[in-house]
Amino acid sequence: MAQVGAAGRPAKPQRADARRNYERLLKEAAVAFAEKGPQASLDDIAKRAGVGSGTLYRHFPTREALMEAVYVDLFEALAERATTLGAELPPGEALFTWLGDLGEQIVQVKALKALLGAVVAESGAPLVIQCGECLKTAAAELLAAAQEAGEVRTDLNHLELLRLNHAVVEAAQLAGGDPQGVARYRRLMLEGLRTPARQ
Repeated sequence: MAQVGAAGRPAKPQRADARRNYERLLKEAAVAFAEKGPQASLDDIAKRAGVGSGTLYRHFPTREALMEAVYVDLFEALAERATTLGAELPPGEALFTWLGDLGEQIVQVKALKALLGAVVAESGAPLVIQCGECLKTAAAELLAAAQEAGEVRTDLNHLELLRLNHAVVEAAQLAGGDPQGVARYRRLMLEGLRTPARQ
């Protein structure tokens, strides 16, 4: 059985070949879960990663362990994206760009909408809530910077922001979910978030 790290996920192996197998499995599992949802074939994931099923199960003893590792990586990548944008763009632009990226991920990755829904509702499995903390921290930091710069209204907190963004994706998908529709809904939300002088 793979060792388990602090976040409840298998700890990354140290041997170079094992580490490469681990990373390939995570990458292919992310693609498979995005395309087919949680019931994607584990044997197909192993085949696409160029390893045997036994290797997959050595790293991830259960489907749930693999899914947890994939989604933890995704949450962490979104948080890292927030840090990058915050360093490269003006505060308001960084925040709005990140919200767009987050919305696109919700649309593209099956099951992510439900996971993020649990995070913003502060309910669900402890691991999901724990993984969501890095996302909430990223949202809080981007929002605070945009508010300090006077680009976003101050009567808004980061959890409300994430809930609004999640609701925009839900509403856009109810209307068909085409990219133009999602962009329109998000634009309307962002106009409401700006300080009155900037609308």
